Amino acid sequence: MSENSSPGAAALPIAVVGAGPIGLAAAVHLLERGLEPVVLEAGPSAASSVRAWGHVRLFSAWSELVDPAAARLLEPTGWTRPEPKRYPTGAEWAERYLQPLADALGERVRYNTTVTGAARRGRDRIVDSGREDQPFTLHTSDVDGVQERLQVRAIIDATGTFTSPNPLGSDGLPAAGEHSHRDRITYLAPDTADPAVRTRHAGRRTAVVGSGHSALTALLSLADLATDAPGTRAVWVLRRGSIGNAFGGGESDELPARGALGLRARAAVTAGHIEVVQGFRTERVEDADGRVVLVADDGRRIEGLDHVIGLTGFRPDHSWQSELRLTLDERLQAPVRLAPLIDPNQHSCGTVYPHGAGELGHHEEGVYLVGMKSYGRAPTFLAMTGYEQVRSVAAALAGDHEAAARVELTLPDTGVCGGAGLFDDPDADAARSGGGGCCAAPAPALLEIGLGAPASGGC
Repeated sequence: MSENSSPGAAALPIAVVGAGPIGLAAAVHLLERGLEPVVLEAGPSAASSVRAWGHVRLFSAWSELVDPAAARLLEPTGWTRPEPKRYPTGAEWAERYLQPLADALGERVRYNTTVTGAARRGRDRIVDSGREDQPFTLHTSDVDGVQERLQVRAIIDATGTFTSPNPLGSDGLPAAGEHSHRDRITYLAPDTADPAVRTRHAGRRTAVVGSGHSALTALLSLADLATDAPGTRAVWVLRRGSIGNAFGGGESDELPARGALGLRARAAVTAGHIEVVQGFRTERVEDADGRVVLVADDGRRIEGLDHVIGLTGFRPDHSWQSELRLTLDERLQAPVRLAPLIDPNQHSCGTVYPHGAGELGHHEEGVYLVGMKSYGRAPTFLAMTGYEQVRSVAAALAGDHEAAARVELTLPDTGVCGGAGLFDDPDADAARSGGGGCCAAPAPALLEIGLGAPASGGC
């Protein structure tokens, strides 16, 4: 915000939108800088998005999932730091760290509060006059539809991308019929321990669309289910013309757990337990005799499906920021100064340089996108990188530009991934990776899944 802001603006709180891991860390760093945060969370508790994939285990160990400033706030409360070498599930991350952190922040966290709009007070995005002298107005709505206006001096957007999954359509738009068949399409790796989810897939044929680690996790969950529910079948639908590097680097992967996941998936495919359809770019979703059909842009059809899981990535939602002057890269929808550093065509999660306020700002001074949302459509975000982001942003908002420009994070050579994984042993010792990274895993093992012969037809 401008140094010449309207009288009293400096006394206003700083809004942190989203009470996930990065948003909560941002609030703590602001407090350490003597700034007052107000955290606005759409869900009924902290880390609502993390809880939604709570059944999935992370690639990162606890040592990379706890922000140092957050630990300083929590320790006097009697909080017990989790074992650093363990790999938590999303539910464990939320219950053992994120919710206690939100509780420690107390009334600064407001639940069931959705931000529906943001603007400079009294000015839409086209007005220049006096713009930087005005605070921001956030429009919010609670679960009962009650609307409020909140004046803040700055906005830190940590809402992530989980609630905006990419559609099945290969052109980035929903496939024809995707909306009308939404009762048989989900966008999350299945939790087969949930009775309702188990019933949805057991003994049925499910297509998994996507080539990332979430897709591999989903496929192996279905394969595991097949050991108890004969007739469970999985179809892996790839847009690319060949599997290529979708399995990762195997034993040479810089992240051993990711490599183990890929090796298990490769074994299942090689054994014929997972049907693979390559070069399939979904254009339509149809119904035939009560079952789902996927139709590609070249006319090919995958028939006889009971359910479809779309795991083609996520995207940021900027709809509530339409009156703010965001400076976004035209491809990734990430801050324009950050985009070259995270381009997935050039970088993996272990090669993104730590960055901060300088790369995260916009023409609209006082607005920062942090966490997964700052990466736009790029897929490989690290929790540790997010914690460094908000440390820097808090320093910048406090006027400590030297600290904001400093890099206070060194990533291990192997990198760390905050993405979802599938582990054989959550207590795997990090030393087994042969290095100091966070992503150790037991030696990869072949998966016995007993699916029988793959179904024929379709493609």
